Amino acid sequence: MSDRPKDDPQFLGDLRLDAESDPHEPKMYRVILHNDHYTTMDFVVEVLMKVFHKAAAEAIKIMLDVHKKGSGLCGVYVYDIAITKICHVHQMAKQAGFPLKCSYEEV
Repeated sequence: MSDRPKDDPQFLGDLRLDAESDPHEPKMYRVILHNDHYTTMDFVVEVLMKVFHKAAAEAIKIMLDVHKKGSGLCGVYVYDIAITKICHVHQMAKQAGFPLKCSYEEV
């Protein structure tokens, strides 16, 4: 049995609470599509709608950024979601025979 009082605010049952720790927001990551000379614009729009759940008008706008500027921002996500979406893009592109690339960067 421990020597601490039962109502000690530094403990929750047998767990010690760290009063110094401050919960923080998780790091966020931008997911970016990159232009190439082979992937069709229609396929890029399809990816944006299916993987990133973009409305048709927004998907077309992002696709035009990819086409004209060389890359387009698909969204900002926590790490696990960003990586999952990138993997889905690469799987779709591979199945369709396109070299479409997608990456992330920390915000």
